[in-house]
Amino acid sequence: MNAQSPLLQRMAYARQKAPSTRRAILDVMVADPDRVLNESFEQLAERSGSSVPTIMRTCRDLGFAGLREFKLALARDLALGGSPLHRRINLKDSTTEVVSKIAGSASATVAGVRNQLHQPTLEQAVRLIAKAHHIDIVGAGNTSWFMASDLQARLFRLGLSCTAWADYHLQQVAAGAQRRGGVVIAITHVGGMPSLLDAVDIARAQGAKVIAITRPGTALAQRADVLLGLSVPDDAVMHVGIDAYLVHLTLIEILTVLVAQTMGGTAVKRLRGVRQAFQRHGIDVQTHPLQSWEGGGVKRHD
Repeated sequence: MNAQSPLLQRMAYARQKAPSTRRAILDVMVADPDRVLNESFEQLAERSGSSVPTIMRTCRDLGFAGLREFKLALARDLALGGSPLHRRINLKDSTTEVVSKIAGSASATVAGVRNQLHQPTLEQAVRLIAKAHHIDIVGAGNTSWFMASDLQARLFRLGLSCTAWADYHLQQVAAGAQRRGGVVIAITHVGGMPSLLDAVDIARAQGAKVIAITRPGTALAQRADVLLGLSVPDDAVMHVGIDAYLVHLTLIEILTVLVAQTMGGTAVKRLRGVRQAFQRHGIDVQTHPLQSWEGGGVKRHD
């Protein structure tokens, strides 16, 4: 057991007074907390010889609404008390173990996205994006700015009017130019950057709708008209780690596909046009002979 983990210490103490069925669950959790992070209700129930309702009661005894909330708290606890390299990695782990643990962590994090998204809320965000007269996408920090840029690159291929802003001053200028029928998508894992919050407040005052991609409970989440909340464990090295990076990219892909579905044939036609442009001008060299514009004309290099 990680002696630095307050949650694991609390679990060990709770075990002493727990009924036998819940004690078995706590034993399994304390013995290998990293494995618990990747397990479903059913897998944990089978391994501990208990049931899903008993696991739910055990999590509630510890002060959590369910297994998902418990896992998030446990992951944060392990990250704070674990290795400075990665929350799953020990300094003496082999190359094989490092690859396995990081890949497994990434896979489990992405798989968990489906359980965090509320379908009606997601569909509301999609409708707003598809119908918006203009979309401003803003991010706070290096990772969030990359996400904003990636989402903009996807949405404008569908023919939507959208701009991604990295400069804090321009974010506020863009927000001030918004109006009713427009949308601002704010992306930030931390959710508390003052300049970003100012831009969101300005946009809402102009009548625009705000879609937030951030952690639930943040200042940004409280300001959003539509919250796409994603909770991920803290990273031991980066302020915003690979888990946040992956879940945000996954959500961006989901949003883009759903918006394209909503737009129907119009979106498909525009995407096909983009692909054909790539092929005609030699950008997609894997499916088309490479071309160049040297000498004032197009030349093919077969």
